[in-house]
Amino acid sequence: MKKGYVFPGQGSQFAGMGKTHYEHNPLFKNRCEQAKDILGFDLTEIMFDGPEEKLRQTENTQPAIFLHSVALFETLKQQPDMVAGHSLGEFSALVACKAVSFEQALATVRKRGQLMQQAGVEHPGTMAAVIGMEDDKVEAVCHKASQKTKLPVVAANYNSKGQLVISGHEEAIDIAIDFLKEEGCKLAKKLPVSGAFHSPLMLPAFEGLEESLNTLKISKPICPIYSNYTGEATIEPDEIRSNLLNQLLNPVRWTQTMINMKQDGANLLVEVGPGKVLQGLAKRTVKGYETYGYE
Repeated sequence: MKKGYVFPGQGSQFAGMGKTHYEHNPLFKNRCEQAKDILGFDLTEIMFDGPEEKLRQTENTQPAIFLHSVALFETLKQQPDMVAGHSLGEFSALVACKAVSFEQALATVRKRGQLMQQAGVEHPGTMAAVIGMEDDKVEAVCHKASQKTKLPVVAANYNSKGQLVISGHEEAIDIAIDFLKEEGCKLAKKLPVSGAFHSPLMLPAFEGLEESLNTLKISKPICPIYSNYTGEATIEPDEIRSNLLNQLLNPVRWTQTMINMKQDGANLLVEVGPGKVLQGLAKRTVKGYETYGYE
């Protein structure tokens, strides 16, 4: 039986995350202490005690979820057959498959979070969940809303069949939601996020992230990693680096990732990190997945 390990992205955080592991698992605690030295502040204070508003700030959310996921994975002492991570989770996956060191990845994730938070300030936008409509119809609505408003709105997260997230300027999102409801969409609702992630509005973060990724040492992984940008597996360091950068402005192809991992032999999908979202998405996308989670 092949095991695929998957790692969550932004939105899975909660106040108190990792606290029990920290108190009862020396390996987990050690990684948290290392993170304090790397970052120059105690991230666990925000993880354990919040407040929620501070934890939701992208510059804190991203390293918090990364730290929780990676520290927990390392305590399992497992060797994956394949890995993937949802958006931010792709960095956790890269550490799990030994392509990137914990230390460098954490510093890069912190920088990524800062850049994306600042981009959200410079070019305000939002995201919305869309349930119960075919992807091509949602894409057509986004195009129609963009044409009407002359503002960007795009498909950002292909999460599972019938579940998609759109991203863009708030005015264009509002118009898109109206159009979606007219088309009979089951649910279209704005999300509490600080920016229009995986859209052209993240462009101010592109150059800074490219600079950070150019200094990131990426080795050949011990197993295939499935890229958000393509939804396909790779073991090539240059391709991994390029995919990480392109992910910033392009959609997360999680539906295709789940399909491809199953086709490549993954019978068991193990989610590692806060929450259980990815297990649910997998089951809604592909029949026959056995799933398990470590929170």
